[in-house]
Amino acid sequence: MADTAAKAVLEGGPEELPERIVPIDPPGTELKIPFRNGYEHFRATSRQQNTPEGALPVYEWWERTELPG
Repeated sequence: MADTAAKAVLEGGPEELPERIVPIDPPGTELKIPFRNGYEHFRATSRQQNTPEGALPVYEWWERTELPG
């Protein structure tokens, strides 16, 4: 049985991100991924990419925000 959780492919951003296929909950227009004392922000695109988990929506990196401190 296939995993029914919504997932997306991340494109761009830091090469060191540990995961490129991530859950999206709820599916929407933006993802905020915690990474190295900040957040990497990804926006939904109209594209899909074939992966071992099937065709998934592509989210593109668009900015990083730093946590204060």
